[in-house]
Amino acid sequence: MADATNRDTGQDSPRKVKYRKTKASWNPAMQAVPVPGIRRMVNMAATMKDVIHLSIGQPDLPTPRHIIDAYIDALNAGQTGYTMDAGLPELLVALRDYYGKRYNRKLTRDNILVTSGATEAMYLAISATAAPGRQFIVTDPSFLLYAPLIRMNGGEVKFVPTQAANNHQLDPDEVIRAMGPRTFALILNNPNNPTGAVYPRSTVETILEECAYRGIQVYADEVYDHLIFDDDDFASVLNCSMDLDNIMCISSFSKTYSMAGLRIGWVISSQAAIKSLRRYHMFTTSVANTPSQFAGVAALTGDQQCVRDMLGIYRERRDKVVELIDQTPYMTGYKPGGAFFAFPDLPPHVDGSDLALRMLKETGVCMVPGDAFGEGCTNAVRISFSTTCERLDAAFDRIIPWMAKQQF
Repeated sequence: MADATNRDTGQDSPRKVKYRKTKASWNPAMQAVPVPGIRRMVNMAATMKDVIHLSIGQPDLPTPRHIIDAYIDALNAGQTGYTMDAGLPELLVALRDYYGKRYNRKLTRDNILVTSGATEAMYLAISATAAPGRQFIVTDPSFLLYAPLIRMNGGEVKFVPTQAANNHQLDPDEVIRAMGPRTFALILNNPNNPTGAVYPRSTVETILEECAYRGIQVYADEVYDHLIFDDDDFASVLNCSMDLDNIMCISSFSKTYSMAGLRIGWVISSQAAIKSLRRYHMFTTSVANTPSQFAGVAALTGDQQCVRDMLGIYRERRDKVVELIDQTPYMTGYKPGGAFFAFPDLPPHVDGSDLALRMLKETGVCMVPGDAFGEGCTNAVRISFSTTCERLDAAFDRIIPWMAKQQF
């Protein structure tokens, strides 16, 4: 409140003025952004002692030394300014050469845009194209980023469910049946988060062929493309598609080289698509972190034994968690083919969110409820095995007897 001259009486006596309280006028599209189930569980766990986390999807293994050294060297050399908007030229060349050789596809620097992690890359792809009347096909369950971004920008989500009973494999015929006149794009996350499913070449090629025929865009999230446990022949969209005209292949250094916090990802697509995304990128993050890009060059051009060593560790943990889930009452497991996640089913009538909350409070083990990843997987939990086998054993020493006491 404040003093002011009273205009009615002409006197200088003060009168009371009330200021209206205002609230932030958020864009209504913000209603499409849920409170992440992961964050809800982690926040609660932060208030507790002696918690074993099987929740967060980031590598726990150390970043290889030569990558850290490259980052430090870049800082010491004064490489702290902006790069080109498309990315550090040396990194563009390294990505071109590495992925061109890995997937036997001729690429140029103009096919690549370096971003602040794969998250920005997916944000650019979806928000630049989602619009009212455009339908996007997404697996259920799926990584929690996709559906909210589509809806925020006016698009419609059509889910195609997968089941633990068939190892969460994607049925290409079911995907094709889901396509209609309003289908604009399909998001293909392979290997999949949260299920760890790796789709075989026959599935990927069938889906890509139909998408090319119908003119449907394919946004391929392949951030776990190096964490493949049982089959060296990974079916990337880069070596399963005839051309890149309807393809955006998205990945990052985060999982492969344990560089999650360095925030470097990329999009590989047609030159025309990259040209458009570069303009958008300039108005979002402008450029990616410069020293991190030099670290990325070292990651791609250095000895790859570090990747093979990490893969061996994750494979051992995968085998351990499969064994432990099989011993757990009321959990139906399977064998994930990649990433570092398992997504076991609970009995059909069990609320995974309620179970995960009670499990955290009563055992100190933190998992993520299935409803964080989709609408049709409420009777599931996601288990991250990005932790040691000893920690996995300790967690299930608590989980197994606790689950045995439940009355479902």
